[in-house]
Amino acid sequence: MPSLRQLQYLVAIEDTLHFGRAADSVHVTQPTLSQQIKELELRLGSKLVERGRPVRLTPIGRDIAARARNVLRDISEIRLIAERSKDGMAGTIRFGVSPTIGPYLMPFAVVRLHKDYPQLKLYVREGLPSDQFAELRNGTLDMMLAPLPVTGSELHIEPLFQERLHLIGAPDHALFGKETLEYSDFTGEPVLSLDRRHPLHLQAYQICEKMNADIQRDYEGTSLDSLRQMAGSGLGMAILPELYLRSETGGEGMVKRFDIKGWSEKRSIAAIWREGTAFADTYAAIAEVVATEAREILA
Repeated sequence: MPSLRQLQYLVAIEDTLHFGRAADSVHVTQPTLSQQIKELELRLGSKLVERGRPVRLTPIGRDIAARARNVLRDISEIRLIAERSKDGMAGTIRFGVSPTIGPYLMPFAVVRLHKDYPQLKLYVREGLPSDQFAELRNGTLDMMLAPLPVTGSELHIEPLFQERLHLIGAPDHALFGKETLEYSDFTGEPVLSLDRRHPLHLQAYQICEKMNADIQRDYEGTSLDSLRQMAGSGLGMAILPELYLRSETGGEGMVKRFDIKGWSEKRSIAAIWREGTAFADTYAAIAEVVATEAREILA
């Protein structure tokens, strides 16, 4: 019979279509993962993986991976049930969060959660939403916090709050001297963004299209801090979220917000967990605490 680890490796390959990235996602070396997949194929007597570029699962491999996901989810929930006390809100929740949200909201939410539910523990992991959706589906994460839109029939999506986005630039930018600013004033202006794997990049691109601004492909930031610092140096403008600008980590010490007529750009944040999970009530309670804390900060 296949082992749980072998099933986990097969699911990781389907999620990443790459042996190296699959190995990284399950925290083993690539040779170990490759060897275990070969052993799984021998045990089952079927070819499961087409080794090419990109790596793909065979039709049989896809069928087995789909069933493996269900097995891994059930095992994950069995572990959680064992950890959970009779009081309900206890145990360790594996919580994924986008790096454009987590550092500027979760410290406050964690304090409130610990006060309200002292037996509940959060294992918080920052990561790209696209990567964490795969971890949520295969049971590596229990719930996550990410910007909308999110799709997936197997996911429960709980919208929590909306957060304004702001265009910022170096305080000595010439446009700050103009009495009234409109979208058209930013035609051709350079705007910096995170790399394309971040949902915030897509929003920045869409906003730049409205302004006819020029999103910079050669100077993509690795974090909101790097965007703010590059903007503060005069390299270009940037679009940053309200929670970041209000945080001690971020702030507006080196940049200034543009006050643009008709500007109403925002993003929506949601909590996501697997549909039908046995712990939906726990995840909903955590989500409500996070939403309450966000609304208080943004009020």
